[in-house]
Amino acid sequence: MRFWDTSAIAPLLWVEANSEERIGELEKDPVMVVWWGTTVEVESALFRRRSKGEIDEANEDSARARLTVLAHSWIEMEPTDSLREMAKRLIRVHGLRSADSLQLAAALVSCGNHPKNQIFLSGDQALKTAATKEGFTCL
Repeated sequence: MRFWDTSAIAPLLWVEANSEERIGELEKDPVMVVWWGTTVEVESALFRRRSKGEIDEANEDSARARLTVLAHSWIEMEPTDSLREMAKRLIRVHGLRSADSLQLAAALVSCGNHPKNQIFLSGDQALKTAATKEGFTCL
């Protein structure tokens, strides 16, 4: 079981430089854990790419279809008061943006706040740095 930040899921939905690497990670361990806002973040990324002309309608539809398939099998960390408080601590400690702090808090909750030997997948360097400092192994 691995925690997947939205930036690590994106290469599974549309072609990016590290798509093959992320597909390989999913094949190694198909149990994905995500935070409850993941689909909203993906929708935002799709909108930006479509607005900039980086993807066409067919690729956008295809990405949404792949997201639906993934979402049916992943474990989604729901918002709780304790997760929100942890996210606020992570902002103060690591200077993370709010969504990133919520993602990292969800990852910590998912492993019972014992991140040693737990995998955190992300494409965001600031988030990976914070996750590593919290004890995760980042890919």
